[in-house]
Amino acid sequence: MRKLIQAPNAALATLWADLLGQAGIEASVQRYFASGIAGEIPPDQALPEVWVHDDEQLERARTLLADLRRPVWRRWLCPGCGERIDGPFDSCWQCGALMPA
Repeated sequence: MRKLIQAPNAALATLWADLLGQAGIEASVQRYFASGIAGEIPPDQALPEVWVHDDEQLERARTLLADLRRPVWRRWLCPGCGERIDGPFDSCWQCGALMPA
């Protein structure tokens, strides 16, 4: 079991661990409740951490997490309604049409 990353809060750590799990990488959140003793220990030691259970999947997890943290920014026109879509979205926010290939 190896530490992948330290998260700024428990919600984000849990989200990252869940997304890794959906990709087939077993991960867990450690120090989930350590923020409650932040004054007793150094602040950087009180942040939650995401750990990967299988050491061989660590590099794959790092790559996947980097992709999740920096989504591809695209600009496209909706084929259904003509709305301009900016960002990492695969469907139109207005009519729900999928991004053209």
